[in-house]
Amino acid sequence: MKNFLANTVSSLVVIAFAAAFVCGAHADVIMDWNAKGDAIAAEKLVLPAQQSRAMSMLHIAMFEAVNAIERRYAPYKLTLSADRSVSKEAAAATAAHDILVSIYPDQKSMLDTALDKSLADVRDGEGKIRGIALGREAAEGVIAFRANDGTAAKETYRPYTTAGVYVPTTVPLFSNIGSSSPWVMLTGSQFRPAPPPPLDSETWTRDLNEIRVIGARDSSARTAEQTEIGRFWFLVGPRSYNPIVRQAAMAKSMDVVDCARLFALTSIAGNDALVAVFDAKYHYNFWRPITAIRNADIAQNADTPRDESWLPLGDTPMHPEYPCAHCITSAAVSTVLRTIVGDEFGGFSLTSPAVPGVVRKWASLQDYSEEVANARIYAGFHYRFSTVVGKDMGKKIGDLTVTTQLRGLEASAAPQQ
Repeated sequence: MKNFLANTVSSLVVIAFAAAFVCGAHADVIMDWNAKGDAIAAEKLVLPAQQSRAMSMLHIAMFEAVNAIERRYAPYKLTLSADRSVSKEAAAATAAHDILVSIYPDQKSMLDTALDKSLADVRDGEGKIRGIALGREAAEGVIAFRANDGTAAKETYRPYTTAGVYVPTTVPLFSNIGSSSPWVMLTGSQFRPAPPPPLDSETWTRDLNEIRVIGARDSSARTAEQTEIGRFWFLVGPRSYNPIVRQAAMAKSMDVVDCARLFALTSIAGNDALVAVFDAKYHYNFWRPITAIRNADIAQNADTPRDESWLPLGDTPMHPEYPCAHCITSAAVSTVLRTIVGDEFGGFSLTSPAVPGVVRKWASLQDYSEEVANARIYAGFHYRFSTVVGKDMGKKIGDLTVTTQLRGLEASAAPQQ
């Protein structure tokens, strides 16, 4: 769990970044409330799966509200209607506020103040009143259809042991997420990959030995930049890609409806990526490098020597290894962004509370996705084959999302091939 929360005690860095972004001249109501959702998650140390669900609900509710006014795209699930005199800003802000209050009721006072500030910028009148009502209706609809999505199911992971034999007693994370309701996929197992490679295979031998050398805490083979990259991506979940989506929306000067759609698509693709990856992780229950390297002798592979004291660069995440979760989410989000805004949109960057003061920059989404995958190898968390499989799963989920969800009305009316 420490990896998921790495350095989040310095969440004020993220909150300050979010606040600065929101105050920028180009920020609109969609990005404003996206940043608020990220800031709350940072302050409350919300785990990635829970934040991903919250942000998906937030952005679907905002999209359903503003899209009902122009009906530019097919809705996700709600059948809402409004005329063009209704305020999109009031509708989006109210929908976002009501979703976040439903998820974080302890933040109600702060969120009420934020809503008042958003609504203060909207001209008083019937359009504003009806916008508020529309936003509430959208939020209520999303809350209702996600009420029994399985994310509240009790965790029932059974530690593997024999009678009387001690095993580590920290319960793994997210064992119930793979069976929760996806937003786009039919089931969490829709893109379940083939099993990991056999322990006597060439792939296993190559990739275990690679991470044993480059992913070790005291590695002399890993460069200073690779170490920085490995630590940078201790940042996980929506906060690791939402700022990039904000930059894409700004670069393309999107209006409220298109911005709402972009965030809705990236959010649900990221959420489904987690559902898919945790389905696979707990199906295969494959060992992490720290376990495999310290127990290499029991694999009976003479080409993978045992290192009884090996440690990874960071604290290993508390769930099975295969496939790479960070890889699948970054690939899913990148695929959505590439389809809508293109692979390059003027360059983009990100900061991480895990390495304060460091700014990572990329010229293309492909470069960003590749760095995320390599970072998990440098960190000592994932074998290279796991990153390849994760990226492939993410691309499939991203493609499925943009080809089936929130499509233009003309495209939605046409028969799908």
